[in-house]
Amino acid sequence: MSGCAPGPGRFGTMGATMAPDASWNHNIHHHGLVLDALPTPCDRVLDVGCGEGLLALELAGRAERVVGLDVDEPIVEVARRDAAAGNIEYLVGDLLTVDLEPGSFDAVVSVAALHHLDAVPALERMRDLVRPGGVVVVVGLARSRRPADLSLDAAGVVASRVHRIRKGHREVAAPIVWPPPQTYAEVRRDAERVLPGVRYRRHVLFRYSLVWARPVGDG
Repeated sequence: MSGCAPGPGRFGTMGATMAPDASWNHNIHHHGLVLDALPTPCDRVLDVGCGEGLLALELAGRAERVVGLDVDEPIVEVARRDAAAGNIEYLVGDLLTVDLEPGSFDAVVSVAALHHLDAVPALERMRDLVRPGGVVVVVGLARSRRPADLSLDAAGVVASRVHRIRKGHREVAAPIVWPPPQTYAEVRRDAERVLPGVRYRRHVLFRYSLVWARPVGDG
């Protein structure tokens, strides 16, 4: 999903229609945040809602193995076709039911996918899939409601225009789910309940982030 509002009807669906040199949108903008949060060393990463595999390809340069997961089989086939790294495995499945071993990942990451799932069970599943010392990193969308959110949205409109002019814009074709079911405050409340000690940030470009490290002695 890209842009300040619309997103896929099922998480991770990203059928791209773009100019060849367009390499920026609101999701790609936050990939660096995800990469910077990875533990070192990093053996195995799960990318939830991998879509066409843009983030998975970047993760493949930082981790030994990457598993991309999406419910949309056609878009997973696009990811497989375009994969330029041999250490990525793509799976078709639902985060809540796919057969993955608890504690088997150094990191579980997700960009623009959580608002297409039931947030609490999804966060619980991500938490359970990371090993002690591993991290959960989520970049997501939510609804603005408080004055502070609306102020950041206004700043985001200006910043988005600047980025589009300088970098172009990678459009995506996908069913739209808008508005997201939760407000920023509700996302933060649920995350703090499921992931004690989580670091929550509200970003200018219409996204929030969650970064949580599972305690080393946990489990």
